[in-house]
Amino acid sequence: MDMKKRFRSNIVRCVLVSLVAVVLSQAVDAQAAEQLDGSVRVDGSSTVYPITEAVAEEFGATNPRVRVTVGISGTGGGFKRFVLGETDISNASRPIKKKEHDAAVAGGIEFIEIPVAYDGLSVVVNKQNTWCDNLTVEELKTIFLDGSPVSTWSDIRPEWPSVPVKIYAPGTDSGTFDYFKEVVAGKTGSIRSDMSVSEDDNILVRGVGGDAGGIGFFGCAYYYENQDKLKAVAINGVLPTPATIEGGTYSPFSRPLFIYVNAKSVAKPQVRAFVEFYLENGAELVEEVGYVKLPKQIADRARANFAGGRVGTQYLDGAGKKRQGPLASVYH
Repeated sequence: MDMKKRFRSNIVRCVLVSLVAVVLSQAVDAQAAEQLDGSVRVDGSSTVYPITEAVAEEFGATNPRVRVTVGISGTGGGFKRFVLGETDISNASRPIKKKEHDAAVAGGIEFIEIPVAYDGLSVVVNKQNTWCDNLTVEELKTIFLDGSPVSTWSDIRPEWPSVPVKIYAPGTDSGTFDYFKEVVAGKTGSIRSDMSVSEDDNILVRGVGGDAGGIGFFGCAYYYENQDKLKAVAINGVLPTPATIEGGTYSPFSRPLFIYVNAKSVAKPQVRAFVEFYLENGAELVEEVGYVKLPKQIADRARANFAGGRVGTQYLDGAGKKRQGPLASVYH
């Protein structure tokens, strides 16, 4: 056999070996997926819910014997179950609080903290509201603080009509409520109680969408999905867009979203596989459901922290005090 024929023969042999390896690898992966079974229990933030539910659907397509359940009891409600060991993963639209962290420690629950996306907490009004396109943070305080004299839109600005203001807001177990309260009321203030509240953001969407004087707030994905019913209000002149949220100019309502994974649950093959799938495929699904994906640097940190089993929160210092700042400076 001459050199050219021998060379072509070697190439063909290499190609065939590579194809066989690919086929065998795919067969092994398919067999592993078929062998995965059991359940993955998730609860918590309704803001994070669309992301985790989308991941669960995609994961289920290749792992049909694994049952992933995703609840929406709110960030605080989710942590109440998580620290008791009732769930494997807790969706959260804010970092874990000290009292929640301490409850986890007391219950022997170690966890891995994983950021999954950026959100812009969106203030929305009814489509029929033609007068309100922008609000300042000070005006939000006028509307939402306990003891507010605001009952009509003209109470906010005299040139606006005397249409009754009806507020739709997440419940107190919601991380979105906590975040909004911290921005608007601070640590010592309180939010007015005469609001229509729900842990289900879809109910809030229907409330604002059906009330000409309605105003509410929730994660940007719910606004993006319902732009035919709602109008976003610019805050200090800036609207919640992917660019303003990721860049931080949509201030002070740009924020990271998280999942918290019970470290003991990672020993379950189906839970580990689900979280690994989340980390590998979440960025694409995040954008599909209307949130903003993390920069590669932070996504790589999250994968490394999960692979290395890094437990605890990076949002509390050694003395238990809250650490503040952009995600890139806090999360390592």
